[in-house]
Amino acid sequence: MVLARAIRGGLAAAVAASAPAAALILSLSAPAAGQDVGCTRQAFESVVGQSAAALRDLTSQNRPLFQSRLRALRDKRGWAHDQFLKEAAPIVQDDRTDAFDKTSSELLADIERMGAEGSAAPTPDCAALARLRTRMEALVEAQKQKWAYLIEKVDRELAR
Repeated sequence: MVLARAIRGGLAAAVAASAPAAALILSLSAPAAGQDVGCTRQAFESVVGQSAAALRDLTSQNRPLFQSRLRALRDKRGWAHDQFLKEAAPIVQDDRTDAFDKTSSELLADIERMGAEGSAAPTPDCAALARLRTRMEALVEAQKQKWAYLIEKVDRELAR
């Protein structure tokens, strides 16, 4: 079940920063001058939306690569569908991927909470917005590391 979900897609991630994701991170990291236009309630909502978009981009870039490598492994080993699901499960989920998922879940919860608090605050808190941006960057980075790890694992198996 875990493997099937991973093959169809799951939480986003990337092997390396894509041009759109890198541009997004740079734009979110731009320093704010005092209480400038970038520090508004809408900015909080925007960071949450941009986080989701960045994660979708990372998934769309890396899922096809990972899926093709898993299919290549299945073909190389001559696994039937059920055997493939059983044999490839340890590649898709282990203690390290569980740690990536736990970190990502915690960051997502923070991003959602901080976004909601920021957009509901009577006056925008630029320091909170900066913390929110930092959490988003950490989430994208955690997912990039997870994808890199997963692809490396399947590549090692293909090389055997």
